[in-house]
Amino acid sequence: MASEHPTTSWQAMQEGSVFYRRQQLYTVYEKLPSLDDYTVCGCRFGGPIAMMRDPTKLVALGRSVPSFAKNEVRVYSSAGEGLLVFTWSPGKIVKLGWTFDERLVVLNEEGVYRVYDLQGDYQQFSLGAEAAETGVVDARIHGSGMIALTGALALLELKGFAGAKPLVLASPGLTEPPHAWTIIPPDSTISRHTEVLLSPSTSASIFSVDNLECVDQRLGRGPFLHLAPSPNGKSLALVTFSGTLWVVSTDFQRNLAEFDTTAKASEGAEGAPRQVEWCGNDAVLVTWERLALLVGPFGDTLSFFYSGPTFVVNEPDGVRIIGPDVCDFLQKVPTSSVNVFRPGSTAPAAILYDAWENFQRRAPKADENIRSIKPELAKAVDECIDAAGREWEPYWQRKLLNAAKFGRSFLDLHNPTDFVHMGQTLKVLNAVRYYEIGIPLTYAQFVYTSPEHLVTRLTSRSLHLLALRMSTYLSLKPDAVLKHWACAKIARAKSSASASAGDEDAGDDDLCRAITEKFRSTGGVRVSFADIAKRSWEVGRPGLATKLLDFEARAADQVPLLLEMKEDRLALTKAVNSGDTDLIYHVLLHLHKRLPLGSFFRLIEDGGSALVPASKLLQVYAREQNRDMLRDFYYSDDRRVDSAVLSLEEARTMTDPVARVSAVKAAQKFFSEDKERAFEAKMMDESARLLTFQQQLEKETDGRIVFFGLSVSETIRTCLLNGLAKRAEKTRSDFRVPDKRFWYVKLHALTDMRDFEGLDAFAKSKRSPIGYEAFVKHLISKGHSKEASSFVARCDVPKRVNLYVECGEWRMAAKECKDRGDKNKLEQLRKACPNSLIAREIEQIAGTMK
Repeated sequence: MASEHPTTSWQAMQEGSVFYRRQQLYTVYEKLPSLDDYTVCGCRFGGPIAMMRDPTKLVALGRSVPSFAKNEVRVYSSAGEGLLVFTWSPGKIVKLGWTFDERLVVLNEEGVYRVYDLQGDYQQFSLGAEAAETGVVDARIHGSGMIALTGALALLELKGFAGAKPLVLASPGLTEPPHAWTIIPPDSTISRHTEVLLSPSTSASIFSVDNLECVDQRLGRGPFLHLAPSPNGKSLALVTFSGTLWVVSTDFQRNLAEFDTTAKASEGAEGAPRQVEWCGNDAVLVTWERLALLVGPFGDTLSFFYSGPTFVVNEPDGVRIIGPDVCDFLQKVPTSSVNVFRPGSTAPAAILYDAWENFQRRAPKADENIRSIKPELAKAVDECIDAAGREWEPYWQRKLLNAAKFGRSFLDLHNPTDFVHMGQTLKVLNAVRYYEIGIPLTYAQFVYTSPEHLVTRLTSRSLHLLALRMSTYLSLKPDAVLKHWACAKIARAKSSASASAGDEDAGDDDLCRAITEKFRSTGGVRVSFADIAKRSWEVGRPGLATKLLDFEARAADQVPLLLEMKEDRLALTKAVNSGDTDLIYHVLLHLHKRLPLGSFFRLIEDGGSALVPASKLLQVYAREQNRDMLRDFYYSDDRRVDSAVLSLEEARTMTDPVARVSAVKAAQKFFSEDKERAFEAKMMDESARLLTFQQQLEKETDGRIVFFGLSVSETIRTCLLNGLAKRAEKTRSDFRVPDKRFWYVKLHALTDMRDFEGLDAFAKSKRSPIGYEAFVKHLISKGHSKEASSFVARCDVPKRVNLYVECGEWRMAAKECKDRGDKNKLEQLRKACPNSLIAREIEQIAGTMK
């Protein structure tokens, strides 16, 4: 059966140049209560409506539609189907509103707001201390934020609904709440900031308020009953107390239109209007009890009558009118539809459509029509495709697409992408417009919001099968749908408290298998299993959560949830296996903070080789940041050598003598407990004795000389430098210093003191264990060549000549050669001598030789 012709619902304005149509979307008879008794809030883009009882009005009992409880909020689709019911308890509700992603915002008088999804789950936030102290008297909520009017008549702007701190806008200087006020959302303003328009009760003007300033627009016709900005934010509709509808630009520089609504009093325009909303950007809809009056830009009007009170939801391309019996959509007829269906139209699209109908009837006029628009045939095809998207009835959609397809057959080159895309889009739109789904989305709204947004809306209503099929059909990623489906499935299948442990484990295995197989079969391999596992844990199924986490590919997503579930060993193992150092540190520090120290160390020790990297990283961290923890870790792991080394490292940096001795003794104790470290234990014992002896030396010298921390050799040297020869000898004997080392130390000390007489006496005291060449070499290196030469005679005979030369004593070297009768060496000295004077002396010595 053919549907009514599209022009049947058209009504003309502006002398027939513009048409508006009212499309009945759904029948809602006896599905909704009387709108007059309730506070109603509608979601844009074909979204649901929320209703709660108006506490200022009495509700009659005995109606066919049951009334609400006083603190109950109900959500319906545009088709009148119930979606959600919940009870509100925290304070009086001030305002209801909807976000862009179809979540309900409920704000109370104490500044507390909740954001509900369509499953009844919510997040609760607050507007801050100021709102809680002064209260909230009114608010305006838009898709991405809200403006709240506090009891102190200040304006607070909230950006987003994630608990952000609200911003205080410029003060409008109000002394009492305004008669009317509205907002222009940031996506409709030039500055991209929310703008507030106020009609104060004490002024005939309008105030424009933003985050920087409050501007008086200096109007003289207020105060106003209603303020309504157009969807594009360029025009503003005002209704005065006298009933005049006045339209101005939002910069208040141009007067666009004016209409006296009292002229329609005979049709029902009596009293104050209920709502004022824009129908597109060209006309304003004003509603009363049973009348919806559409006012055009030149004062033209169209009247629409209803059997009771209505509620109007503003849409980007029209208005949705919800009445007692029907839900209608009122919009300006799109240009493409006018060109095709307007009676007497000579547009190429109309001729193409007529040609297709003639072709269907096998009339020869079809060819004549095609020939007449041949130059503009491509444009006609595109216009028919667009007109198909603007029609609500599938019958006319198919006819227009067939006409476009017919026209394409006469084109040599035509890209079919738009045609195919429109067919897919209409299939999707017809599916969601079905009354059981109840989303009356137009083609323009679908393009504005995107296919992904529509899939998200279906998912939030738990229409997973439709959302999944739509994702597949439109080649979209199904990950978000599958994730939501899995979370919902887990929530519905959560184990009862009486279930046995074995049954619950079996149920976890089955559910995990069902979820993973579904993901594999539908291509949802990139779904985050961590989010699903978290939902499983929240509903009381930790076993299932653990199983699901095994399928999570990203360890950075696995580990935080395992820590939250207190699966400490598994979390640490996953972190180690990931090879991510930062993640391992995150787990270690979290466990160290939460667990007792013994349990923390035991967890790492019991992990065996699998947790060795974690153990090493813990040691690296503790060595730099927390040595007490490292000491406890070594002790608990019975690592004596490491504990001893740690004590020595700490002793090296200590300045307190007592603490340092104690640290060395502690190291000696740790080494002594290991049979293989006897040498180290003995060395630590001697080191402790040395430190004690050094303390005694400092005490004897009244602290004037620093001995503490020096080595044995340095201690002997310090004693010698300060005239403590007996103490040097005692140090030598107590610590069994070898003779060679003692002689070297004393040689260096006496040289530094320039005590050459003492050095000579020391050399003669006994036969030197280091020989006398060492004396000569050291004195030469210190610049004492003359003193060094006195020790050459005590050196071995073959080395004396060279040593004299190093001392600069050429004559003594020549004399030594003479004594030895070595003429060759003497000749070498003559050739190598630094000047002729010494050469002559060497020649004289050579001349005395036989």
